[in-house]
Amino acid sequence: MQRLLRLLRILLVARRYGLDQLVLGGFRHRWVRVLARVLAFGRDLGAPRGERLRLALQSLGPIFVKFGQMLSTRRDLLPLDIADQLAMLQDRVPPFDSEVAVGLIEKALGRPLEQLFAQFDRTPVASASIAQVHFAVLPQEQGGHDVAVKVLRPGMLRIIDQDLALMRLLAGWIERAWADGKRLKPREVVGEFDKYLHDELDLVREAANAAQLRRNMDGLGLVLIPQMFWELCRPSVIVMERMRGVPISQVARLREAGVDIRKLAHSGVEIFFTQVFRDGFFHADMHPGNIMVSLDPQTFGWYIALDFGIIGTLSAYDKDYLAQNFIAFFQRDYRRVAELHLESGWVPPDVRVDELEAAVRTVCEPQFERPLKDISLGQILMRLFQVSRRFKVEIQPQLVLLQKTLLNVEGLGRQLDPDLDLWSTAQPFLRRWMRSQVGWPALREQLRREAPRYAQYLPALPRLVHQALEHGLHGRERELQRQLLAEQRRTNALLQGLAGFGLGVLAVLLLLALWDLHAL
Repeated sequence: MQRLLRLLRILLVARRYGLDQLVLGGFRHRWVRVLARVLAFGRDLGAPRGERLRLALQSLGPIFVKFGQMLSTRRDLLPLDIADQLAMLQDRVPPFDSEVAVGLIEKALGRPLEQLFAQFDRTPVASASIAQVHFAVLPQEQGGHDVAVKVLRPGMLRIIDQDLALMRLLAGWIERAWADGKRLKPREVVGEFDKYLHDELDLVREAANAAQLRRNMDGLGLVLIPQMFWELCRPSVIVMERMRGVPISQVARLREAGVDIRKLAHSGVEIFFTQVFRDGFFHADMHPGNIMVSLDPQTFGWYIALDFGIIGTLSAYDKDYLAQNFIAFFQRDYRRVAELHLESGWVPPDVRVDELEAAVRTVCEPQFERPLKDISLGQILMRLFQVSRRFKVEIQPQLVLLQKTLLNVEGLGRQLDPDLDLWSTAQPFLRRWMRSQVGWPALREQLRREAPRYAQYLPALPRLVHQALEHGLHGRERELQRQLLAEQRRTNALLQGLAGFGLGVLAVLLLLALWDLHAL
C-alpha cells in the first residue's frame, strides 16, 4: 500500500511539473505523443525542462535529490541543459531529532553517551539526506580530543529500498517504450545509483577512504584530512578529528586573514592532479561545502577536506588514457585522440578512425580560439564524451566521475583566481606521468614493485629450472614417440593396402589363365 501511495505521489509531482511532457514526447507511438499534447492543455509549462525536473526532484525528497545529483555527472547521457540544472541540486534537509541521534550513537557503540564523550553538542552542525554531524569531546583518558560524530539517519535503508524499487519499475517502463530508452540505459543508471547509495550507508567505508587519502597526502604540505578514531567507528556511526577552518566559499574572510588566494587556487589544482596522476585515488566530491581552509599558524593556507563518501579510483590504463588525451588535445593531434578512443576498446569495431577524428576536431578546435587560461579541461572531457555518445562509445563510470570532479575543481579554482591557467598547472603532472611509464625509470619501478613477490622463488630457482628442462626433455621424447607411432601406423596401413591390391591383381590374373585353358 505504501509503495502504491508513493508511486501516486511521484505521478502527481511529475504532472505538476510537466515531466510527462519530457517522457511522453519521446515515445515511439504517435498516439502517445498526441496524448502528451492533450495532457499539456491548460497547464503553464513555460519554465525550461531542466528547471522543472530539478524542482520536481526537490519536491520528491532527499533520495530523489541525490539521484538528480548523480545524474548531473552523466553528461555523456543527458542533454546539457538538463545536466546543468541537476548540478544545482543541494543536499540540504532539516536535521532529525537529537535524542534520536543520541540513541543511535549509544546503540551502535554499546555504551551510554556519558561514557563515550566528556562533552557532546546535541545541536547538529551539518545535516544531509544520509547523515548528520555533531561536535563532541573525548574523555581525558582517551586524549581529550575535539571530535566530529557522524551518524546515519534512522530508517534510511528502508526508505532507500522503497524508492529504488519504484525507480527500477519506472526505468523498465521508460526503457521499453521511450525512443531514447535503450541509449540512456535507465535500468543501468538506477543500478549504479543503488550501489552509490548503499556505499554511502556504510560509514566505515567512508572512514577507510579518509584514512587512505590521509596516507596519500601525508608530506605534500597542502591538505589536511581528519584522523579517524577507529575504536569508535561503526557502519552507522563514525568519530573523527574535528577540523577547524574557514569555508573556502568565504573568500573575503580568507583575504582579511592574509591567505594568498591565488596560491590557494593553484594548490587546489595541484592536490587534485596529485591524487589523480600519482595515486589514482581522488576525492570525488570537492564542492565548496566540503572544503575549508586552515588558519592555524602551522598549516596556514592549507586545504581541509571533508566528507569522503564518494571516492574515485583510476587504473594505470585510465591514467595513461587521460594523460595521452590531454597532451594530444593541446598538440591539436586529433588523429591521436581518435586512435586513443579506438584503442581503449570502448568504440564499436566498425567505427572509422577518420570519421571520429573529424568529429573530435569539430568539437575541440573552437577551444583554441580562447585564451589558454579560459580552456576548461573538464569541458574538453565532457565534449569528448558527447562525441563518443554519437559513436556509441561505452564511457567508463570512473572517467565520468573524474570529469564531474574536474569541473568542480576548475570552477572552484577560477572562483578564487579568474586568471587560473589550469593547463600550465596540470601539464607537469601529465608529463611526469608519461615519463614514469616508459624507459629505464619505469622498468626500475616495476622491478621494485615486483621484487617482494619473486624473492621467495629465488632460492628454489635452480630446482625449478631443472624441473622445467627435464619436463621439456620428457615432453619432447613423448612427442617423438607419438610421431614415430603415427608414422608406423601410416606405413602399416600403406603396406596392408599394397598387399591387398597385389592379391587382387594376382586373383584376376589366375582367373584370366583359367579362362584361356578352358577356351583351348
